[in-house]
Amino acid sequence: MTVKSVALDAYRKAVDANKAFSEKVSGRLDKLNESPEGFMDALKDSLDKVNETQAEKNSMIEAFASGKQQNVHELMISIQKAELAMSMTSAVRTKILNAYQEIMRMPF
Repeated sequence: MTVKSVALDAYRKAVDANKAFSEKVSGRLDKLNESPEGFMDALKDSLDKVNETQAEKNSMIEAFASGKQQNVHELMISIQKAELAMSMTSAVRTKILNAYQEIMRMPF
């Protein structure tokens, strides 16, 4: 009798583990299917942030030129942030274009 109950307990544990694993996998698949955020959305969000950084830089330059703001350090930091964001955006654009060109060269 004890062998039978041990085997039955092991079987139940295996079934429960399989059920938990199946639920975990199906939950992840459902999450992937529900999440429409992909590369294009991430790229759009990044471009929006770069645009905000550029707008902030321009407003700080205007405020400094008009005399409303005297903090040169913050102005230089915002200019450097905007410049770095633009150079990174340019690098990503170049990589995307190179990848696209490589894909177009592939024979199908």
